[in-house]
Amino acid sequence: MPVVSIQTNQNLNADTLSELMTRASRTVAEILAKPERYVMVSVARNDAMLFAQSDAPLAYLELKSISLPEESTRDLSQALCRLVHELLAIDTDRIYIEFTNAPRHMWGWNGGTF
Repeated sequence: MPVVSIQTNQNLNADTLSELMTRASRTVAEILAKPERYVMVSVARNDAMLFAQSDAPLAYLELKSISLPEESTRDLSQALCRLVHELLAIDTDRIYIEFTNAPRHMWGWNGGTF
């Protein structure tokens, strides 16, 4: 159910990419108390990114989930920003995260909806 999309203008080697996806998946599952088998993570490099009139290292994350509790967004923001900073050396003030709470009937899986 939870989906984490990460866009960055930073180069990622295969090891860093793998660790970023694995740790993002685990982090989201733990904080939301959801089975990790339902967590999806995607990472994309995008050269055409600008933040505060600068193309210095940056990242934009989206986290969408069914029943996303508002009280968890602060913990998610802290954990995901820390992770991106640690692995990609992006300052946390150059990371935006968009959180979306998806209604069950608007989330499809396995030929149906939740």
